[in-house]
Amino acid sequence: MRRPGRDDAPDRLYTLTRGRSRTGPDSPFDLVTLVVAESEPVAGMQSEHAAILRMARFPASVAEIAAELGLPVGITRVLLCDLLAAGRVSARHPHRPAITDPDLLEQVLVGLRNL
Repeated sequence: MRRPGRDDAPDRLYTLTRGRSRTGPDSPFDLVTLVVAESEPVAGMQSEHAAILRMARFPASVAEIAAELGLPVGITRVLLCDLLAAGRVSARHPHRPAITDPDLLEQVLVGLRNL
């Protein structure tokens, strides 16, 4: 069985990222970061960058983009950093509502104790 990204020739992945294998420590991208395109693809753009912009017309996670491209997440993160630096995408983490209702938390605790 062929695994996307893992069986690709290493030189292809090296070429896609221009030799970069990691993002900087300040990279905002993790698996659940939502990516939104801020512009349309332009002529002459790297095909993977253009594909990301088309996928991110609506918010898409880094994991979804990597799966759709068939590339490892690390390589996808490098490509996303390129687009972010160019101002072509924005990145944000999904909003997680805080659970502040003490009654709900108490019910969860009672349920866990009953297990």
